[in-house]
Amino acid sequence: MEKPKRIEDLRIKLFGDGAAHKDIIEMAGIPYIKGFTTNPTLLQQAGVTNYAEFAKEILREVTAKPISFEVFSDDLENMEQEARIIAGWGKNVFVKIPVTNTKGESTSSLIKKLSHEGISLNVTAILTQKQVAQVSSVLSVETPSIVSVFAGRIADTGVNPMPIMRESKEILCSLPKAELLWASCREVYNIYEAEEVGVDIITVPYSVLHKLGDIGKDLTEYSLDAVKAFYEAGKKAGLSI
Repeated sequence: MEKPKRIEDLRIKLFGDGAAHKDIIEMAGIPYIKGFTTNPTLLQQAGVTNYAEFAKEILREVTAKPISFEVFSDDLENMEQEARIIAGWGKNVFVKIPVTNTKGESTSSLIKKLSHEGISLNVTAILTQKQVAQVSSVLSVETPSIVSVFAGRIADTGVNPMPIMRESKEILCSLPKAELLWASCREVYNIYEAEEVGVDIITVPYSVLHKLGDIGKDLTEYSLDAVKAFYEAGKKAGLSI
């Protein structure tokens, strides 16, 4: 069996995905972590109540690596106002704009306006090639952007995301400053899948990042580790038959 490449040897960029301050700061010093993403769900889970204060605190320590913060509004006018505020938080900030609002209405007009004004965007919640093509048609060729396709959620529906991600990469080939992002990573192997199809970035939750030390581990030894863990768990629980 071929030994997998070390994370440090992969071309793909790893972005930490979460909103816990301690996790972001811990990962900020790791060279192979190239950036960060957050979203409203992660902020809620982390107990963040003051969004601007949280973001500015993070940005005082994460000054060079890109980090994405998302708008909260559901109408384009308020999305635009929030996007401009977020963009002003730092030069390394990408503003996350969902591909539609909750009514399924496209945000393409706003994406086009902001991107052509030079605001770096992370267009999120994308699950189809049609959506990728729509976003691609309005992004500026001169402004850095991230196109986030939720490959993990695609896989959750029983569909193989690999062909979709490969085609998405081809759709974006005319945009030199647009990067394709594999979102909703579920396991370490997803990093290698994303690398195989040429994805630029993969967002990795901290629960998965902490498993990177298992890469290349001998499977026989790993089997023995599992047996020992089950044995110790049974002893601690005081189980008997």
